[in-house]
Amino acid sequence: MEIKKVEGIVISDTNYLEASKILNIFTKEYGIISVISKGSRNIKSKLRGISSKFIYANFNIAYKEKGMHTLIDGDQINSLRNTLRDLDSIYYLNSVIDLCKDVYKESKDNNIYNLLIDTVLKIEERIDPLLLYDILALKLLNYLGIKPNIDNCSICGNSNNILTLSIPDGGFICKNCYKGGKIYNEKVIKLLRMFYYVDIKSISKLSVNEINKKEIELFIKEYYESYSGIYLKYNKGIIK
Repeated sequence: MEIKKVEGIVISDTNYLEASKILNIFTKEYGIISVISKGSRNIKSKLRGISSKFIYANFNIAYKEKGMHTLIDGDQINSLRNTLRDLDSIYYLNSVIDLCKDVYKESKDNNIYNLLIDTVLKIEERIDPLLLYDILALKLLNYLGIKPNIDNCSICGNSNNILTLSIPDGGFICKNCYKGGKIYNEKVIKLLRMFYYVDIKSISKLSVNEINKKEIELFIKEYYESYSGIYLKYNKGIIK
């Protein structure tokens, strides 16, 4: 057993015995790990302040190759103060964490951690959390191996005269290949492609009208349900 420093965010915490907790931490170095935080429910415990869900910190842990690790101490990187003051932001913070956790379980790709933290920090900067969730959800499709074709027609490969999106056909459809079905407006098509390719860290402002926002959300939600079996947790007041 050795002491290791890991960067991570607590994605769940569960009471254990009389005064301890079991923390599930999504880490940069090791993916999702379980850590026991001994005595952290005691008021005077030095671990109390870093042993709760949503804590984003550098953690020092007694690392074991097998079995549960033990938390030694840690230092917060960002308190996420703005996010945790707003109910809508908390909802989407939960949704972002749950989605990254579900996709990580399928792919075991540690790069998902970077997308998670980039998204969490942009929520903290007060960027629209629903749109950030859309962007993250689109990017994560690649880790599931089901990225939609958003570069050219899914049927003929033509990159010109793109008319709409088809969930059954897996992406863009051009005018020549269109055989019926929903027509998405040109702005939605462009936004979906931009959302997939944008670097989350570079986002300083996001603004989409409510009609287009709903179209984007419904496409992503239906695409996930059709290809992944993962249910996206949109705010029920927004998605009907």
